[in-house]
Amino acid sequence: LNIIQAAAMSSAYPIIAVDLYENRLDLAKKMGATHTVKVGGHSNQLIGQDLTEILKDQSLDVFIDNTGGPDVIELGYEMVGPQGRVVCVGVPKYDEDICIHSLDLHFGKSITGSYGGETDPHEDIPRYMRLFEEKRLELKSLITKTVRLSDINEAISEMRSGEISGRCLIDLTDS
Repeated sequence: LNIIQAAAMSSAYPIIAVDLYENRLDLAKKMGATHTVKVGGHSNQLIGQDLTEILKDQSLDVFIDNTGGPDVIELGYEMVGPQGRVVCVGVPKYDEDICIHSLDLHFGKSITGSYGGETDPHEDIPRYMRLFEEKRLELKSLITKTVRLSDINEAISEMRSGEISGRCLIDLTDS
C-alpha cells in the first residue's frame, strides 16, 4: 500500500494492484491504484492476460513483487519492457528458484531485491513526516484494525484470511 502511494506521488501510470481479496483492492484504490486485478483462482497466464488488457499491449516499466512467489517474479520479468525493472520485496523460500531468460539483463532489463525498503532513517523519516504533515502521505487509512496483544493470534489469522484489508495495530496499553 505504501508502494502504491509512492507510485501515485511520482505520477506513475498505470498503477495496477493485484490481490486475492476485494477489500484489499478497494483499499489499494484509495491509496492510488488506478487499476486492480483480483486473482482468486487465476493462473499466472490469466493474470498476465488481465495485465496485458490494462496495458493495451504496452509493457510495464516497473513490476514490484511482494509475494516472493517465483512464478509471480517470472511473470513480472516477462511483463516489463526491455529497460524494465523487477523489484522483489517478497523473498522466495530458500529452496525456490526463479527461471528467467537472462539475455535481456545484458541489454538493460534488471531484477533486484529490496532490503527493508533501502531506507536511510536519518533522512527518510523526516521526509515521511513532512509528507504526512502536508497530507500527501496517508497513513491512518492503512490501519484497518486495532487489537490487544492477547488477541494477536486472531489478528494474524484474520490478516492471512484477508478479513483485515490493511495494517493491524497492536495496542500494548490495553493488554
